[in-house]
Amino acid sequence: MAGLDITEEQDGVVLAVKVVPGASRTAVSGELDGMLKIKVSAPPEKGRANGCLIDFLAKRLRVKKNAVSIVSGKNNPVKRVQINGMSAEEVLSELTRADKRNKRSVKNA
Repeated sequence: MAGLDITEEQDGVVLAVKVVPGASRTAVSGELDGMLKIKVSAPPEKGRANGCLIDFLAKRLRVKKNAVSIVSGKNNPVKRVQINGMSAEEVLSELTRADKRNKRSVKNA
C-alpha cells in the first residue's frame, strides 16, 4: 500500500479512494492507480455508499466517524477522503495491520 496517493494536511491526511458500491461485503480490495480500492455493500443511492465508506474507514482506522469526511467526489466513485488526527504513516500502518488481521482470520476459518 506504499503507492497510495495520500497527502499530509494540517489536521490530518487526504486519501484517494475508488469506491465500488453494491458488493456482497464491505472490504478493501487493493490499490488502483494510486487509489485505495474499497468495495462497499451499500447501493450508490441517497448517500448510502458514502455513509458505508465513512463507517468502514472509521472502524478500520480506529477513529471516530466525525474524523472521516469526503472532501471531493461525493457523487463520483473516485473520492478524496480526509482523515483528521492521523499522519500518512499512521493511516498506512493501520491499513496494513488490518489487512494482516483479515488474512489471518481467513486462514483460521
